[in-house]
Amino acid sequence: MSIPANEMLCRLGHRHRALRRAGAMELSAVSQQGVPRICVAPPRSRRRFGLRDRFGVRSCGVGDATIGGSVELALEGDAMDVQFITSVAVITPEPAVSRTLYVGALGLPLTAEADGYLHSEDIDGCKSFGVWPLTQAAQACFGTHDWPVERPVPQASVEFEVADADTVQVAADELKEKGFTLLHDARTEPWGQTVARLQSIEGAIIALSYAPTMHS
Repeated sequence: MSIPANEMLCRLGHRHRALRRAGAMELSAVSQQGVPRICVAPPRSRRRFGLRDRFGVRSCGVGDATIGGSVELALEGDAMDVQFITSVAVITPEPAVSRTLYVGALGLPLTAEADGYLHSEDIDGCKSFGVWPLTQAAQACFGTHDWPVERPVPQASVEFEVADADTVQVAADELKEKGFTLLHDARTEPWGQTVARLQSIEGAIIALSYAPTMHS
């Protein structure tokens, strides 16, 4: 039994969307019979700034995954190999006010440290979530309680974990070689975490990290 052309295209469209959701779809050119053809590309890994494409999707070009620009791929041999996101924290100029939202309203199970830092390692989907007072962020980055007036006031911090403590500085040096300016080189914090930080163009504090407790 023959299938009308419009129904065939509809079926192909549904299959197209299903394969796309599965993360392994590539459209090929129209077949010789004039019917769109779908071929499934075998998964392969690629690297973008040291991160592997978790779905193994084949790319038609370096710039196809971005809007208005290309994505620079990490070169083989680079030390930059992010293992996972260590922590995400909002940065607050008014910790007491922020606490009313994250603890009082949202009911997050945040632990309060003596210095006012709130955090939890028990929220699904995030290894560590924190509410970081701006004064502490300034102290961590510049050794002062006041954030420099010439810099955008950060609203968030994201830490990316690398393989070991020595790799933090090696990866930080790679960032400098690529034109990024660090807030500080790798150093070990009192709680044992090795970290190097920069401020991104969005204003966020971005850190390369090795936290031993995340690897136990």
